[in-house]
Amino acid sequence: MTSTGYATARELVSRTVVDVRYPPNNYTFDLLWVLYDRILAVTPQTAEHPHRDRLLLSKGHGPGAYYAVLAAKGFIPVEWLDDIASAESALGGHPDATRVPGVEISSGSLGHGLPIGVGQALGLRAQGITRPRVYVLIGDAELDEGSNHEAIAYAGAVGLDRLTVVVADNGSATHGWPGGIASRFAANGWTTATAGITDHDALTAALRADTPGRPHVVVATTNPTED
Repeated sequence: MTSTGYATARELVSRTVVDVRYPPNNYTFDLLWVLYDRILAVTPQTAEHPHRDRLLLSKGHGPGAYYAVLAAKGFIPVEWLDDIASAESALGGHPDATRVPGVEISSGSLGHGLPIGVGQALGLRAQGITRPRVYVLIGDAELDEGSNHEAIAYAGAVGLDRLTVVVADNGSATHGWPGGIASRFAANGWTTATAGITDHDALTAALRADTPGRPHVVVATTNPTED
């Protein structure tokens, strides 16, 4: 399997209709592309290496863009995209870490990815593995889940500086937060950055921020009507 470029990867999204509720023009595609193309230190050959970067897709529902990027980067065969959600397919309506190469966690039930990411970052610290970074992609509506609030507070308290959370913000959260999403993390000791969800250069700069001693969050914003 070989890696392909952005334009080809974008075309692959049209082959990833998993559920009629989540159209193939998935608004997280550019964000996922930037992560895999510019940020993550992981390849199909190093997907099991202990020193790899890890991306946890907590926003596991509607994973079409995720599958398209994994295929474009050579983690899975492109042909798998044409058989999504069939009884025999490894690509289901939610990612399955036991069946899909490159997938770090089985996800879909909202509110689990960030607590797992905190646990992984703690585990790497306990083992003295200091180079890898753990990234967690969550949706803004997931922040309504109490498990995320606890994870945010704990990560800030213990200074998990190898943890980066990326919030795909399409304005769908029910509760919101005074001052916006970034202020919720900042109140718990996180560093924060905001970028447009399709602005590759701004996302890259936000994701590469050096934040010693503190976890980091990037709020990737989009038009609420795009979901």
